[in-house]
Amino acid sequence: MPRALQTVGWVLRTGPFLERCRERYGDTFTLKVAQELTWVMVSDPEVVQEVFKGDPRLLHAGEANEVLLPLVGRHSVLQLDEAPHMRERKLMLPAFHGERMTRYGEVMRDAAERELERWPEGEPIQLRPRMQAVTLEVIIRAVFGFRERERIELARERLTHVLDITTDWRSMLALAVLGPRRVYEWRYFQRELDPVNELIFEEIRRRREAQDLEERDDVLSLLVQARHEDGSPMSDEELRDELMTLLAAGHETTATALAWALERLVRHPDKLERLAEGDEDYVDAVIKETLRLRPVLPIVVRKLQEEMEIGGMRLPAGVSVAPCIYLVHRRADVYPDPYRFRPERFLEQPAGTYTWIPFGGGVRRCLGATFAMFEMKAVLQAIVGRLSLRPARPEPERIRRRAITLVPARDAEVLVEAAA
Repeated sequence: MPRALQTVGWVLRTGPFLERCRERYGDTFTLKVAQELTWVMVSDPEVVQEVFKGDPRLLHAGEANEVLLPLVGRHSVLQLDEAPHMRERKLMLPAFHGERMTRYGEVMRDAAERELERWPEGEPIQLRPRMQAVTLEVIIRAVFGFRERERIELARERLTHVLDITTDWRSMLALAVLGPRRVYEWRYFQRELDPVNELIFEEIRRRREAQDLEERDDVLSLLVQARHEDGSPMSDEELRDELMTLLAAGHETTATALAWALERLVRHPDKLERLAEGDEDYVDAVIKETLRLRPVLPIVVRKLQEEMEIGGMRLPAGVSVAPCIYLVHRRADVYPDPYRFRPERFLEQPAGTYTWIPFGGGVRRCLGATFAMFEMKAVLQAIVGRLSLRPARPEPERIRRRAITLVPARDAEVLVEAAA
């Protein structure tokens, strides 16, 4: 197919298009999409393992993530490769250590409770934007570390504006026509970011001067105290880009995953009822099954720096190999009855390292995976413990694309009632 038609299939009908390709060509096939390099899609778990365990000097993820450059900036851990990536990753990892999750839990539960108080009963509401309100509040307080209500509201207003712009169809069209680098350098786009950048740089300055810095446990405070191997602190520009990275990676994605979980649960009342019993293992299984059947991102990408053999194929330098999350998660040989929403499968067998990959894998696995899972658990438990939900319409919601994410077509529309 011409590149233009492949682009249309990829953008408008991502899942069906990928499945038709696999039916026709098998587990490995090539796609060419506008403003992207040639993608070699792979969905055999053995080949996925080969990619994730491959030499990061030869398999660059930073270059492959260039679509995010206009928002996250060139210092972002998502944009870096090789030694610079590992240096930045080491600085950020302690902020997402499992023990810290309990400290963030109170913020997560409080954000969920605040949002639930605003939900009207007995009329249809769309959950995805309401889940976005929750995840944004968590990021503003737990990641950025804002405490004063006035600054929280200011941050919410400015960040929401930027997020709306970056996911708007006109921005996606600009990316398709101009490419990420030209959009990043485009002064019109940068002017839209100026209010957010001003707020973030001001907060970084305030944090560097804070007398209680060592007592704070928000991510920004931890990063301000972090030191490179030579003893130098992160620059203001590094801090800004990493904060925007955590916003981009942890806001829309987690909110969408929560919306999908509830969209699936209301159509499986037996699963919803069991979830309300509070079994921690079952909550975890529900989240894993949601991310299996409705992954928020369809692929992860690595750009080849030189000719390599992957999966028995010689691939030229410059192409990108793309483990396809969407197709790996729908393999019947790994997940019997793969289109059925059945959380119990993860109680019967743990998630595989190369067969359950919503957060990617290898040295580039998502830094915030533990944070996202913990947040989803906290929010889901808050909702099912307080409210009763049922679908606004009986038919399941189709998958549609919103920028680079896959979201419920009607934004997870439900009816809300007080829990019995």
